[in-house]
Amino acid sequence: MATKKQETPSRIADNKKAAYNYFFEERFEAGMVLEGWEVKSLREGKVQLTDGYVMIRDGEMFIVGCQINPLRSASTHTTPDSIRTKKLLLHREQIRKLTNKIEQKGYTLVPLNLHWKAGKVKCEIALAKGKAEHDKRDTIKDREGKREVERAMKSRTR
Repeated sequence: MATKKQETPSRIADNKKAAYNYFFEERFEAGMVLEGWEVKSLREGKVQLTDGYVMIRDGEMFIVGCQINPLRSASTHTTPDSIRTKKLLLHREQIRKLTNKIEQKGYTLVPLNLHWKAGKVKCEIALAKGKAEHDKRDTIKDREGKREVERAMKSRTR
């Protein structure tokens, strides 16, 4: 009997700014409702997540500010809207749980990345709490410290 090969998700786009601005509490993987031209643009990597955020309206989740730029060879019978609000697909219980959590002060939902999984586009979102200015300075300090250690190790091995 043939076993199904586990496919590793391949990344389309990352929101690197999110790790700098937020602490992540929980992560979720949601499907996305996309149009055909958007899928083609995603295959070409023409997407930007940095200004995106997730909102819940009427028990449904939407990603706002995720910009998918249309290809130059887009079809003439459609009018591509690069900043269209896209629906995210999650179980009703998960949406209800997230709704209760984001009502608390300081919590928000942030898109972390887009990736392919079994031929479908998935969006990894996180329940996040905003960082204070001193926390951001600590993040920069840690990152620079790691860089210096890597440089020292690299020069030592030469």
